[in-house]
Amino acid sequence: MEDLQKLLLHDHGLSVSTLPEKGRCLFTTREYSPGEIILSEEPYVSVPNKTPVKSRCDWCFTSSNVKRCSSCQVVWYCGSKCQTSDWKVHRLECQLLAKLEKNRIKSLTPSIRLMVKLYLRRKLQNEKVIPTSVTDNYNLVKDLVSHISEVEEMQLVLYAQMASLVNIILQWSTLNIKEIAENFSKLACNAHTICDSELIPLGTGLYPVISIINHSCSPNSVLVFEGRMATVRAMQTIPKGSEVLISYIETAGSTMTRQKALKDQYFFICSCPRCIKLGEHDDIEESAILEGYRCKNHTCNESKGFKCQQCGIIREKEEIVKIASEEKTMSNKASVALSSCHNKEALDMYLMVEKLQMKLCHSFSINLMRTRETLLKILMELQDWKKALTYCRLTIPVYERVYPKFHPLRGLQYYTCGKLEWLLGYTDEAIKSLTQAVDVLRITHGTNTSFMKDLIAKLEEAQAEASYKLSSMDD
Repeated sequence: MEDLQKLLLHDHGLSVSTLPEKGRCLFTTREYSPGEIILSEEPYVSVPNKTPVKSRCDWCFTSSNVKRCSSCQVVWYCGSKCQTSDWKVHRLECQLLAKLEKNRIKSLTPSIRLMVKLYLRRKLQNEKVIPTSVTDNYNLVKDLVSHISEVEEMQLVLYAQMASLVNIILQWSTLNIKEIAENFSKLACNAHTICDSELIPLGTGLYPVISIINHSCSPNSVLVFEGRMATVRAMQTIPKGSEVLISYIETAGSTMTRQKALKDQYFFICSCPRCIKLGEHDDIEESAILEGYRCKNHTCNESKGFKCQQCGIIREKEEIVKIASEEKTMSNKASVALSSCHNKEALDMYLMVEKLQMKLCHSFSINLMRTRETLLKILMELQDWKKALTYCRLTIPVYERVYPKFHPLRGLQYYTCGKLEWLLGYTDEAIKSLTQAVDVLRITHGTNTSFMKDLIAKLEEAQAEASYKLSSMDD
C-alpha cells in the first residue's frame, strides 16, 4: 500500500486514506478540472458477457469477426492480436476448459470464468511468467473488502457451490474453497460492468485501484470505459483535499430506492448530501413525484401516496390497486413479447402499459420514463423514426430532472435525439441537441475516442448543412 500511495501521489495527485466510517478512500492532493482524467486502470481480470445472440472477443469485447478458440471451443477472439495479448492466461485456461464435460461447460458463467482467470493470473505472477507492478498484483485483490460476514445464508451457499466448480476446473490441491467463496463476495462488491461508449454492457472486470473510490449519489466523478481501460473523469471542479466519488448504482430513483440498492449489494447506508435529506419535506415530495401516484386532478403537479400534496384529493385504494394490477400484468406480457423479438406485438403492449401508467404516475415518474425508453428502443428497431423522436423528446425533461448536468446518460439521450432530428431533416433542432450532447460527453468521455470524434463530426456536418441552406436562401 505504501508503494501505491507513492505512485498515486507522484503520478496522479491522489492519496489513499482510511476513515473509520468508510474504510479506504481516495482524496485529491491537487485541483481537478471538469473532464480531466483522475485515474485510468486496465483490469486485473475481465470476461465478456455471455449472451445467446452474439459472442464477444475475450480481450477487447468486440462482436465483429470473432472466431472460436479451436482448442477449448469456449473462448472467442477477433484476431491474432487479441489472442496473443490474452495468451499467457488463456493457454492455461484453454487446457482446463478443453477437459471439461459438456454439462460443466453449460455451468460456466462469466463469474466462474472470472474467478478461474483470477487464480490463473495469480499463479502466473507468482511464477514470474506475468510481471507484477504497483498497480497490477494480487495483493491489491487481497486488500478488497468482501463483506462475507454480512452475506445472507442462501447467497453463501451459492458462493460455496460456485467455489466448488472453480475447484473442479482448476484441480489444485492447495486451493481453499472458503477463500474462493470469499473472493466471489469480493467480486460482487468490487467488480465493475464494462460498457461501451453508449453505456451498453459488454462484460465484467476487476479494477482493484479504482475499487478504492467510494460511492456518492451526488458524485463528483464518473467512471467510463475505453475498451477494457477504465477511466475516472472529474464531472466538476474538484478542489484539492476532496474525496473522489463515483456512483455505484442508478441514481435516478428516490432516496429509499437508492438506499435499498446500496444496502442489498454493497452493505452500507449512503450519507451523501442527497441521502441525508431522507424523510425531509423536499425528499418526500421528490420521491412522490419519481415513484408515487399522480393526483386524480390532472391540473395538479404533485402527489404523495394516495393523497395529493397540492390539493388534498385522495385516490381510492381500490382504484390504485386495480390500475397497478393491470399495468403489472401487461408489463409482464410485453416483456415476454420483447424478449421473444416480437417487436410489433411488444410495441402495442407497451403502449397500453404507458396508457395505464399515465393514469397512475406523475409525468416525471421513473417507471413511465423506463416504459418510454423501451418504446423508443422498439420504434428505432422498427425504423419508425418520427415516433421514436417523439418518445425520445418525452424522456428528455425527466433526464434533465433526475441526472446532473454532466451525466453520461443525459448526454447520450441528447445524442439520440440529435441523430433522429437530423435523420428526419430537422437540422436546426439536430444542431441544438448534438451541441448539448457534445457539451456533456466531452466532460464524461473526453474528446479523443472514436465515439466522440464521430459525434463531433456529426455536429460539424449538421452545422455545415445548416450554413449551406442559409446561404442558398440568401442567394
